[in-house]
Amino acid sequence: MYRERLPRTWTAICVGLYLAHVVRLGFDALPEDAGVWLAVSAASLLVLLPCIAVPVSKAVYHRIVVDPDRGVLRVGRERLSLADIDPASVHAALAQPDPAAAARLVASARTVDAPVPGLRAADTGAPRLVGGGWGAPMGMAVVVLATRGGEALSIATHDRKAFLTALAGALPAPA
Repeated sequence: MYRERLPRTWTAICVGLYLAHVVRLGFDALPEDAGVWLAVSAASLLVLLPCIAVPVSKAVYHRIVVDPDRGVLRVGRERLSLADIDPASVHAALAQPDPAAAARLVASARTVDAPVPGLRAADTGAPRLVGGGWGAPMGMAVVVLATRGGEALSIATHDRKAFLTALAGALPAPA
């Protein structure tokens, strides 16, 4: 089984800074101005929430689990049968070199599948983004695989090589 772990550094930094800010305000304001301290602490959440929205989105829409025992590839909210994935496309993607950081940024910026006319992957001829998100998070590697039915799928991953190696190990050798 392969389970992609998502980095938690950004979330830990943001929450740590928020807690340090709230504690510092508490030393200055408490116990006389408890109402003001609560109001400013709550207002500071308006800054924190957008900062941690992207990591939460990555956890919901781009978490990858390859489970060969059940024959399932789970990406975000979607489950794909391993039998439906074309092994030749996995091995072809594995044979390609890892893209540089700039190439990952460009690929992730171009991977959009929003439910808006003109931005759907089907409208633009791009591969369908798997997982349920509207786009690939910036900087994640985008792997394009094919199903046995010929549908192209985009999967955003943090560790391209490890994901493709695990997927290739779970699939039969290409014919």
